[in-house]
Amino acid sequence: MRARAPASTANLGPGFDVLALALDTYVEVEVEPARRLSVRAEGEGADLAEDAAGHLAARVAIDVAGHDHLAITVRSDIPVARGLGSSAALAAAAAAAAGSRDPLGVAARVDGHPENAAASVVGGLVVATSVKGAVKVVRLPLDPSLVLVAMIPDRPLATAKARQALPRQVNRADATFNLGRMGLLLAGLADRSLLIREAAEDRLHQDYRSPLFPEAPQLISRLISAGALAACWSGAGPTLVGICDVATAEHVRSDAGAAMADIGIAGRAVVLHPDLQGLVTSRST
Repeated sequence: MRARAPASTANLGPGFDVLALALDTYVEVEVEPARRLSVRAEGEGADLAEDAAGHLAARVAIDVAGHDHLAITVRSDIPVARGLGSSAALAAAAAAAAGSRDPLGVAARVDGHPENAAASVVGGLVVATSVKGAVKVVRLPLDPSLVLVAMIPDRPLATAKARQALPRQVNRADATFNLGRMGLLLAGLADRSLLIREAAEDRLHQDYRSPLFPEAPQLISRLISAGALAACWSGAGPTLVGICDVATAEHVRSDAGAAMADIGIAGRAVVLHPDLQGLVTSRST
């Protein structure tokens, strides 16, 4: 069985751990019966030293299949540890390729929170949370004229490290601030004419994580000055995203790349479109 899952950008500013958008960059996993376990990896993450049994795709597939007599092939274009949901997408694709009836549940458990997995499985813009122990996902309206410009640094940032930077408690004013901003963001994502830059503001995670990527505030400012309608961290970072009109996205991308060079951040700026299909499975040929 073969399965393909899209990358995702989570949080989108104020929607911490509940909002995510699937993006048109993919990981594909193929799982076939074999005499012994083998894992072959191509593309992003292929250079990470791991024994076959320790590979995330293998751990997920073995758990789903109930044995390790599997030949697993992973082909990925999703940068690892960059805030683009690589682990959730890989887990969802591996679970589906191994025959899981609930790849979303598997991927959400692996990732520890459901929004990236939900976007990779369902596609589009989603809100996801746990309700009575199960993942509840709702797909939300998304204006078709919106795309993202992503600044993807070459430097990784482990999600675990980014989470350690967060406080254990937040005050009521900051929680209320984020709720208001998330309402503005959802309205603006559904109707581009309502989207304002303040909609992507956040007080729950981005400022606390900025010491891990001190250039982030300046780069976000450059995305806005280049023409992005709003800008924020992508997940736990260090990727930053600007929400743009499709007509101006290439101009924003060019300016974003120049901004990274000006500040001395190695990496690339790319235009990413929403993926509306989510997880796709097919029989291996």
